[in-house]
Amino acid sequence: MENNSPKLVEKKFLIPFVLITSLFALWGFANDITHPMVAAFQTLMEFSVAKSSLIQLAFYGGYATMAVPAALFIRKYSYKSGILLGLGLYAVGAFMFIPAAAHQSFCFFCISLYVLTFGLAFLETTANPLILSLGDPQTATQRLNMAQAFNPIGALSGMSVAALVVLPNLISDKRNATGEIIYHTLSEAEKADIRLHDLATIRNPYVMLGILVLVVFIIIACTKIPQTRGEGVKTKKSITLNRLWKNKLYRNGVVAQIFYVGAQIMTWTFIIQYADRLGLDKATAQKYNIVAMSFFLISRFISTYLMRRISSRRLLMYFGVGACITTLGTILIDGMGGLYSLMATSAFMSLMFPTIYGIALEDVKAEDTTLGAAFLVMAIVGGAVIPPLQGTIIDLGTIAGMPAVNLSFILPLICFMVVTCYGWSAVRAQRRKA
Repeated sequence: MENNSPKLVEKKFLIPFVLITSLFALWGFANDITHPMVAAFQTLMEFSVAKSSLIQLAFYGGYATMAVPAALFIRKYSYKSGILLGLGLYAVGAFMFIPAAAHQSFCFFCISLYVLTFGLAFLETTANPLILSLGDPQTATQRLNMAQAFNPIGALSGMSVAALVVLPNLISDKRNATGEIIYHTLSEAEKADIRLHDLATIRNPYVMLGILVLVVFIIIACTKIPQTRGEGVKTKKSITLNRLWKNKLYRNGVVAQIFYVGAQIMTWTFIIQYADRLGLDKATAQKYNIVAMSFFLISRFISTYLMRRISSRRLLMYFGVGACITTLGTILIDGMGGLYSLMATSAFMSLMFPTIYGIALEDVKAEDTTLGAAFLVMAIVGGAVIPPLQGTIIDLGTIAGMPAVNLSFILPLICFMVVTCYGWSAVRAQRRKA
C-alpha cells in the first residue's frame, strides 16, 4: 500500500534543514553555559542572588530588544542574511568576554551577553519559521520539535563544559571541612588574585565558542538557503500587527511562551541554589543539572514520536500538568527528594517551547509569519524578568519556617499552570473548528 503521508523533511530541503538545525545546538550551548554563571558571579563578586540574576536579565533582555528589528531585517532582505548577521553578532559578543575579564567588570560581562543575544535573537527569529516552512504544513510542528531536539544537545554540551571545565576550576568555590565557602573570609588582596583567575576561567569557553561560530558563519555563507513561503512578502506592518492581535490562538501563545521561558530559566538556573542548601558544591550541583537536561533531551525525542499519534495541543496540556506536579514536589518535599522532583520537571518541559511556537503560528498567514515569529522569540523576555523575582525570594533565607529556595518555586508552578491552560484552550479551539 502506498504511503501518502507527507514527509517530515523533503530531500530538496535536507542540507538546509541540517545546517539550520545545527544553529539550535549553538544557541542551546550559549544558554546553558550561562545559567551556572549566576551562582559563580554570586560568590565571586559577593552579590545577592537577586543581583547576580542580572546575568539572566542581560542575556534574555537581548532577545526582547532585538527580536522585532531582526524580523524587520529579514522581511526586507532574506533568511540567509538574518542568519549571517545573527552569527556575526553572536561572535562579537563572545569575543567581548576578553576585555570584560581583563577589566574584571560584572557590567562589562552583562553587556557582552547582551550583544551576544542580539545574535541569538536573529538566529531564533530566522531559524524557527524557516524550519516550519521547509516542508508540508501538516508536519511543521513535528519538524520544529525534531530540530529543537538538537537544542538540548547543545545545552548538554554547555552544561558539561560548565560542570567539568569552569565550575571545578573556580577557586572562589573552594570549601572547608564543614562545606562552607572560604572565599568570603580571605583578604582583599587574596580575593583580587582569585577574581583574576576565575574570570579568565569563565571567559575561555566563550572565546572558543566565538571561534566555532565564525566557522559556522563561513559554511552557511557558502551554502544556498532556499527562499520559502512568507519571505520577502511586502505587507504593511500595521496590517500584520492587526491580524496578529486579532488571532486569539497566537496572542495567547505569546503570553504562554513568556511564562514558559521564565519557568525554564528558573528551573535550570536555581537548581544550583536548591542543591547548595543541601550541602552540594556548584560543580556537583551542575552534574544534577546535566542529568535533568538528559531527561529533557530524551523526552523531546519521545514527545516528537508521540505527536504522530496524539495532537500536539493535547500533549502540551498533559505535559503542563506533569510539570505542575513535579514542581509542587520541589516545593513540598525537603531534601534530595525535592531535588529529584526538580530534575524530573525537565522531562515535562521538553516539548513546550516548540509546541507553543508551532500552535501559535498555525493560523497565521504566510506573509505575517516572520513578524509573528519575532514576538514569540521576544517572549523569551520572560527569562529576563521572572528569575530575578525568584532570586529575591531565595535571598530571604526562610519564609514561615520553610526554606525560601523551596517556596521560590511557586513562581515556576504558576508559569506551568499558564502553559497548561494554553494547551487546554488550544484543544477546545480545535474541537470547535472540527
